[in-house]
Amino acid sequence: MDKFLASLIFFTRMPWWRLRSVPKAAFEHVVDYWPIIGWLTGGVMAAVLWGATQLGCPLPVAALLAIGARMLLTGALHEDGLADFCDGFGGGTSRARTLDIMKDSHIGTYGTLGLVLYLALLWTCMLTVAAPAVLLFDVSAKCAASLITGQLPYAREAGGAKNGVVYVGRSWQGWLLHAMRCVLAMALPLALCVYVGLGDIVYLLPLPFVVELLLMLWMRHRLGGYTGDCCGALFLLCELSLYLAAQFFM
Repeated sequence: MDKFLASLIFFTRMPWWRLRSVPKAAFEHVVDYWPIIGWLTGGVMAAVLWGATQLGCPLPVAALLAIGARMLLTGALHEDGLADFCDGFGGGTSRARTLDIMKDSHIGTYGTLGLVLYLALLWTCMLTVAAPAVLLFDVSAKCAASLITGQLPYAREAGGAKNGVVYVGRSWQGWLLHAMRCVLAMALPLALCVYVGLGDIVYLLPLPFVVELLLMLWMRHRLGGYTGDCCGALFLLCELSLYLAAQFFM
């Protein structure tokens, strides 16, 4: 229970910490429960999109409100990671320089352009995607991105981590449990999509895992590991791949 509560505290800005105190060690496992948190973050995004359109709000405005609602809920945690990732991988010429740039709190040209391009593509794609798919895309992308902690070591020392926590790796038993969590997380939104007639969406679900694999190999080549910013970027780029693919195959 502590690990799940730590995930809620870490990945959202809601006052879950008021429920009870969580030991620092629990935050080392937050990525394991990231896919389940997608029910909340993706659910809020989908609910705002559906609710706004039901109230007569134009679809472009509803999509923008949905994006903003998730950013408000998460404190733009993942968007911050994407900006730092773009700055570091775009401007860094060595492993050390890349890590230094990613740790800098100031946003640079690559980060600004990366965020603008990402948000423009996401907003445009959301105009053609139904609310249940929004929920599924969020959860599926988190499932894919959460694999990174078992594939690569953390690229910094514990003291160099922004939040002072290094996520733990996984044993084979841990991988089995995580696979079960991912299946559970995806089952409900997938069933909802099938119920509303979006059964073909299942053919898109391998895509974020392919994107995660490619980005993981790039991170291994550039950093020999991953950082928290890499996790945020992984999630958003895996999710965006689903939105882009939906424009062609749905």
